[in-house]
Amino acid sequence: MNVYNKGTLIKFWTKHPDAKKPLELWYHDVCSKTWQKPNHIKEDYATADIIANSRAVFDIKGNKYRIIAAINYQKGWLFIKFIGTHAEYDKIDAETIDKY
Repeated sequence: MNVYNKGTLIKFWTKHPDAKKPLELWYHDVCSKTWQKPNHIKEDYATADIIANSRAVFDIKGNKYRIIAAINYQKGWLFIKFIGTHAEYDKIDAETIDKY
């Protein structure tokens, strides 16, 4: 997958240094994937939630942080729509947020 807006991850781990290593691992792992449908995400990330609008929610660092990503399976693109703490995630609509 081509992960767009890596700068969002960097900005986040600058504020939350404990997230740097887990986010780097997630980024490099996702870049190596060629997901063609939502089931493929679940095969690789059992704790990911598949939601409406071709989005997935990924748990980072034992669910301390969350990433919402919009995925274009045909083109192999993944767009980070939100990254934040679990508490911040609980305050937003994961299906419509377009923060970044």
